[in-house]
Amino acid sequence: METLLEQIESGKLWQFPGGIHPPEQKSISNQVSIGSLPLPEYLVLPLKQHIGANGQLLVNKGEHVLKGQVLTQPGTNWSLPIHAPTSGTITDIKPMPSAHPSAMPELSIVLTPDGEDKWCDLHARTSIDDLDNKALIDIIHHAGIAGMGGAGFPTYVKADSAKTIEFLVVNGVECEPYITADDMLMREHAEDIIRGIEVMMSILSPQCTLVGIEDNKPEALAAMKLAAQHNDKILVRAIPTKYPSGGEKQLIKVLTSKEVPSGGIPADVGVLVQNVGTLFAVSEAIYKGKPLIERVVTVTGNTIQTPQNVWALLGSEVKHLLYSQGFTPVDEQRVIMGGPMMGFTLPTVRIPVVKTTNCVLAPDNQELAIAGQEQACIRCSACADACPQTLLPQQLQWFAKGQEYDKLEEYNLFDCIECGACSYVCPSEIPLVQYYRVAKAEIREQKLEKVKAERAKERFEARKIRLEKEQEERQNRHKRPARSAPAKDKAKVSEALERVKKKRPEQSAVQAAIERAKAKKAEGDAATLEPDNSAVALERAKRKEQARKYKEEKAGADQGSVPKDAVAAAIARAKAKKAAQAEQRPVENDEQDPRKAAVAAAIARAKAKKTAKATEEPVNEEPATDAAPEDPRKAAVAAAIARAKAKKTAKAAEKPVNEEPATDAAPEDPRKAAVAAAIARAKAKKTAKAAEKPVNEEPAIDAAVEDPRKAAVAAAIARAKAKKAAKAAAEQTEEPVSEEPLTNEAVEDPRKAAVAAAIARAKAKKAAKAAAEQTEEPVIEEPLTDEAVEDPRKAAVAAAIARAKAKKAAKAAAEQAEEPVNEEPATDEAPEDPRKAAVAAAIARAKAKKAAEAAAEQAEEPVNEEPKTDEAPEDPRKAAVAAAIARAKAKKAAKEAEQARVESTDTSEENSTSTPENELNPEDKRKAAIRAAVERAKAKKKAQEQEGNDLS
Repeated sequence: METLLEQIESGKLWQFPGGIHPPEQKSISNQVSIGSLPLPEYLVLPLKQHIGANGQLLVNKGEHVLKGQVLTQPGTNWSLPIHAPTSGTITDIKPMPSAHPSAMPELSIVLTPDGEDKWCDLHARTSIDDLDNKALIDIIHHAGIAGMGGAGFPTYVKADSAKTIEFLVVNGVECEPYITADDMLMREHAEDIIRGIEVMMSILSPQCTLVGIEDNKPEALAAMKLAAQHNDKILVRAIPTKYPSGGEKQLIKVLTSKEVPSGGIPADVGVLVQNVGTLFAVSEAIYKGKPLIERVVTVTGNTIQTPQNVWALLGSEVKHLLYSQGFTPVDEQRVIMGGPMMGFTLPTVRIPVVKTTNCVLAPDNQELAIAGQEQACIRCSACADACPQTLLPQQLQWFAKGQEYDKLEEYNLFDCIECGACSYVCPSEIPLVQYYRVAKAEIREQKLEKVKAERAKERFEARKIRLEKEQEERQNRHKRPARSAPAKDKAKVSEALERVKKKRPEQSAVQAAIERAKAKKAEGDAATLEPDNSAVALERAKRKEQARKYKEEKAGADQGSVPKDAVAAAIARAKAKKAAQAEQRPVENDEQDPRKAAVAAAIARAKAKKTAKATEEPVNEEPATDAAPEDPRKAAVAAAIARAKAKKTAKAAEKPVNEEPATDAAPEDPRKAAVAAAIARAKAKKTAKAAEKPVNEEPAIDAAVEDPRKAAVAAAIARAKAKKAAKAAAEQTEEPVSEEPLTNEAVEDPRKAAVAAAIARAKAKKAAKAAAEQTEEPVIEEPLTDEAVEDPRKAAVAAAIARAKAKKAAKAAAEQAEEPVNEEPATDEAPEDPRKAAVAAAIARAKAKKAAEAAAEQAEEPVNEEPKTDEAPEDPRKAAVAAAIARAKAKKAAKEAEQARVESTDTSEENSTSTPENELNPEDKRKAAIRAAVERAKAKKKAQEQEGNDLS
């Protein structure tokens, strides 16, 4: 198999992808030899005409210079000098428009020719055998030679390649339409070009040199072959005409089949490419000593009368070239520097010719049509097919418009050679190359800023280190050096140390003994101490706390209160003591009636059990209706009372006996049971309120009392009413009353206390008889008792009715207690005058009813609230019992009212006949007022009874 070199020597060529075939238009300017131009009025020499840094100025304004004299000195890498194209005077050094699409001003030297065109001293030579590579590179460097094919890369940098170069490729393709500068140069100066090639071959030592020329330049091919026939290592090849075969990477592919990697340079694959114009400049610099001060420029276009290639001095304005060739501008005239594919339109014709300028094109409007309006991409893929670099032009354009610079680099934007093939074939007339150029400039600017920032950071860090070092040096400089002690002092110090060392064993022994004693003591203390059981104690405390909380939750939040327990215990003890006294001091009636003794004993036992339960472990029963739902402690007290009543009722059902009349109401009589329940609840409320601040009780049982004193007054009134009613009944029967003390609060007035005692005795007697008569009907006892405990709503109704009647009687008793003269003898006079007793009873009932109405009006709001707080389901059987009780009470009250009305009528008639109205004494007047009050009370009572019937 043939090697690559053998294939190349055999004349084999390769193809690159893509490419186009635009109209060549070369015959317009290659028919005439290269011409010369007259000296311009002035020359504008930009300091930067290549890729790299500017040189340092060596001349000043007003200084006279000779042709070829160096004007700037190269500084850093990739820096090239510039030379005077002709002799003259430096008239100015200022920014001038540059050879750039933006015509951005750059620092330039303005040289006014003197017309003499006088050269400076030149160092010519006929051979390079005595020059080494470094000397040759220095000559090329100081001659200011840069790539003249369009890029402007410094030639000395390429020549000083550190990589091995296998093939030196000479670019004579010149594929751009209209441009014929290299073609004419090869025709007329082929021998000089070959000598330049030989200089580069002596520096690079390649295996061979390949000269590529398109097959549309036969004269140039012939001239180059003739000039290179003496050197068999120079191979001249004719390649097919296709744009852009003159591209560096494309030409390497065609001649050597090698592909330059993305982001790489030709030296990476062992290839170096030089333009024929550059090699001609190398030959001039090496053999004639001439710097790069002029070049061949193609001036062409339909607006040029004599289009041809001319030797243009660097710094000549484009305007000078155009008008020297007979430029006749048209409307909307355009002037392009470079070819129609890769060139750019000049914003002004006062742009100087630089080292990379190879063509000035001045077409008319028919020759080169103006690009139309940019249209949307139709995704035809023509641009991708034409791209010689196998890129995606349409995708790159999208990224460039969106300023997605990372994506652009990812899609290899910098591999684009800006040949313009994509824009040429685009049917939407999208200026793709312009997008790429702008994006490349932005990316370069960003990278440059990043480099500057990194360098600034490095400088800052270096400065910081330097300042810290200087500060440390200053501090060390100001520190005083430690003075060395004299020899005598050192001797004394050493002697003192020796003495201390000698004493140290004794001290150390003493110290050790002390430490041992301390350790022993500490061990003894530790032995005597008890083990640390803090963790165990903490756990035990936690368990106790949890048990206590569990008991509190089980017994109710109210059972944890000390005052509540004390109140309940006190009540239980008082009741037990009362029961014991009743047993030890029997009354005459009790001796006559053994059933009452049995009842007292049963009650005492129930109270004892209740006390034990209340003190040991109170159990949460169903809350009684008289306890306010807002105060759990009162609810617990009421529950305890209700449990005691339930036990008493159960025992009564098993062995029916007379109940204790003063403590609990007999269940056989609904009215007495309700009165007794109300009294018990009042006692519980009074005790709880005395132990703590008053709380609103349940509205259905009693009106809310905000003041404890008012609560006590209300309780006393209720008891007085009950006593008064009992007293009235006892006076009618004229029977002795068994006396039993009541556990009520102390009465301030002794007369009131006497009244209360009489009422209690009468009530006890009457209740005992009623209990004896109704023992045959125990069936109603349990439902009523259960109803008082279990059904809050019905118990509340019964209690309210009983409370109203009790208040009525209590009111009468309270008013009579204010006048002891009339009240005390009531018990004695009752049996003597039944009419007066009836009147007194009627008055008491009227006053009690009036008081009850006042209390009912005050309790309207709580009564309305009770249905809201009570959610106990209604029992139809209990509701029927409660209704029957209410109706019986209403009928009885009606009968009593009728009897009282008859008696009061008789009494009033008798008094009216016996005592004239005008001769009434104060006592009669008071009685008349009482009669009027009785009449008013009757009317109100009828309304009250109607309301009571509706409520039941």
